[in-house]
Amino acid sequence: MDLNGTIALVTGANRGLGARLVDGLLARGAGKVYAAARQPDRVLINDRRVVPLRLDLDDQSSVDAAVRLAGDLTLLVNNAGILAVGDVLDADPADIERDLRTNYLGTLRVTRAFVPVIEANGGGGVVNVLTLIALAPAGGMAGYSASKAAAHSMTQSLRASLRPRGIEVYGAYPGGIDTDMSAGIEAVKAAPEDVAAGILDGISAGRTTIFPDRASAQAGEVWRHDPQQLETMLTG
Repeated sequence: MDLNGTIALVTGANRGLGARLVDGLLARGAGKVYAAARQPDRVLINDRRVVPLRLDLDDQSSVDAAVRLAGDLTLLVNNAGILAVGDVLDADPADIERDLRTNYLGTLRVTRAFVPVIEANGGGGVVNVLTLIALAPAGGMAGYSASKAAAHSMTQSLRASLRPRGIEVYGAYPGGIDTDMSAGIEAVKAAPEDVAAGILDGISAGRTTIFPDRASAQAGEVWRHDPQQLETMLTG
């Protein structure tokens, strides 16, 4: 997909990977980027092409209002998400439910709302920022892993449904990223600007499954050849 001139919306754009995705889209010639966040006043990117936009994935009225304001959209980047720590046997059920509600149902809600917009504008793309542990769970993040695995399945379903309508669906599977959300988690972490560049490079190259950083690229090769080995690597 050619990103030059595209009209994009990035969820969770006020910090971390989302902010770097906005930067990357601008650098690649995006015509406009809606920087969506629950608190759009925290979007601090100074560029006339950036339009801060209030969007709460868990609130249908908020999503509907965003659709009315972003009627020229051609690229939706579903980046926003939350993470609760807890093992599969002892995590707080409320935390697991919250991860599923935002990371899966919220992403689905936003995508359903914007698909008619993108289609009416001649087609384009939907990018779901997932995680390597959507493909095999990591210990201590049961709810997050499950919510991203559900979003991975949704991505596959969307791809089959939307390609005939002129909308390509991309799934990005980064490893650890050095952001506020992952603070305190012991793991190899890539810089968010490098992950953003890897995701956007993958979109530009037409890769619908994107492993955007070194660690995820290596793990992605394992997954392609032996999914059970990746499960052992991440849970061992």
